[in-house]
Amino acid sequence: MKEQFYSYIQNLQDQICKGLEGLDGKAKFRQDLWERPEGGGGRTRVIENGNVFEKGGVNISAVHGALPVAMQTYFGVGEVDFFACGLSLVIHPKNPMVPTVHANWRYFEMYDKQGNIVNQWFGGGQDLTPYYLFEEDAKHFHQTCKTACDKHNPEFYPKFKKQCDDYFWNAHRDEARGIGGLFFDHLKATEEMSMENWFNFVTEVGNSFLSAYLPIVEKRKDLPSTEANRTWQEIRRGRYVEFNLVHDKGTLFGLKTNGRIESILMSLPPHVQWVYDHHPEARSEEEKLIKVLANPVDWI
Repeated sequence: MKEQFYSYIQNLQDQICKGLEGLDGKAKFRQDLWERPEGGGGRTRVIENGNVFEKGGVNISAVHGALPVAMQTYFGVGEVDFFACGLSLVIHPKNPMVPTVHANWRYFEMYDKQGNIVNQWFGGGQDLTPYYLFEEDAKHFHQTCKTACDKHNPEFYPKFKKQCDDYFWNAHRDEARGIGGLFFDHLKATEEMSMENWFNFVTEVGNSFLSAYLPIVEKRKDLPSTEANRTWQEIRRGRYVEFNLVHDKGTLFGLKTNGRIESILMSLPPHVQWVYDHHPEARSEEEKLIKVLANPVDWI
């Protein structure tokens, strides 16, 4: 399974980078190959200063070895070995009218000292973080997610949509990071779903990413914007940074397993503001977004 999934994310990385470069029309992804001293490595690709995308990364990694003590405590296990691979991406567009997007699809195995698999699961999802709310964009993104889920089980979309709303919640701000999408973790074999079934589901979601995001970018990338719009974008990006550094499990896992710091922090936007006690004007487009972030919406 690990070879099958790693091969998949290598191909998916190529597809996504090609799609984003084609839409940008100027910037190209820079590639870095890296190795982890304890075992494994990855392929980091970063795009910067394009016509459309200010900064973004589409990274894959496959790491293995002894599970660090901090993660043993987290998983409630003793000394075990592990293998983890995944694709993680974050794209920050220039135009404030275009939303930031994040996605991740991953696979994890844990072994006993004889090398037998004692635990394995899939995780991942995709979610949208707009700065200005266009309801048709939110509906398109969520409908694409639902269509991918419904091919496998009609209960998946409402379940994983709720998990996304719960997970991408900035508890210290009491607001959502964005308008959600899908989030799932610890997808393990059951009587109803084999690991092969979960592989088919997770790859279905991965394959839906470009059709979920690129039409929104195409529609919004040339809309006019002002310096005030840009300031609001940078203030909201600050909330994005807060979530990634305070709450995000993937970031924390990377930091605790001696992951490559440049790859882990590529998700952070290049220009951010923190304005003391900032509140948007009443009945403004900015306040409209804040109200939605306070209470997750069922977009479909």
